[in-house]
Amino acid sequence: MWIKYGEDKIEAPVAKFLPEDFAHRVQQIIPGFCKGDTLFIMAGDYEETWEQLGRLRLQLGDKLDIIDKKQTSLFWVVDFPMFEYNRDTKHWAARHHPFTSPKGNWREQTKGEIKARAYDVVLNGVELGGGSIRIHDPKTQADVFKLIDIDQDDMQRHFGFLLEAQELGFPPHGGIALGIDRLIMLLLGGTSIRDVIAFPKTQSGADPMLQAPTPIDRKKLLEYGLKVIAAE
Repeated sequence: MWIKYGEDKIEAPVAKFLPEDFAHRVQQIIPGFCKGDTLFIMAGDYEETWEQLGRLRLQLGDKLDIIDKKQTSLFWVVDFPMFEYNRDTKHWAARHHPFTSPKGNWREQTKGEIKARAYDVVLNGVELGGGSIRIHDPKTQADVFKLIDIDQDDMQRHFGFLLEAQELGFPPHGGIALGIDRLIMLLLGGTSIRDVIAFPKTQSGADPMLQAPTPIDRKKLLEYGLKVIAAE
């Protein structure tokens, strides 16, 4: 919904429902709100609404040519949520991936409160890379899988090769994967990494090292409205 503070009156599709002192009330929250400004309002799920507002902000900034593309802003994002809740499936899942180490006294917290030892590096609003400190303790790994309802069979089917390495023992470790392709994309003023790299990385779309793609369970297929049809 848009609401414009016109010269003589408030202009909006819902103007007749607004109080006469609407502009004054807005100024108590947004002191800089003045004549000529337009207010955009969205309602809905908290995270989804912020994402949509972010997209609107970027589109308006580009259309109005008010984004300083010569300025460089480089920063880190930390303290990501460990898990996220899917309202459609009513199921908790790992926000980054289930091998990310939880932060602090996580066993004393609810799923929604647990933070991950994960981090992203961002340039001008575009993620250049991300990583995390990994779980190295099998007990912690089992407990994390339990929190997102991954049973032993699913663990072995999807992550068997990594779990085997974990059982053999390795030290605490972490890392970061930098998207050099994204950096090149930004330097060239592109909007998609497909402009600067071959995609996918193999002709068949497979990743031999990670044994991907792997079979997808029925719940995931239903989530995306897909069905596997055997080739004749």
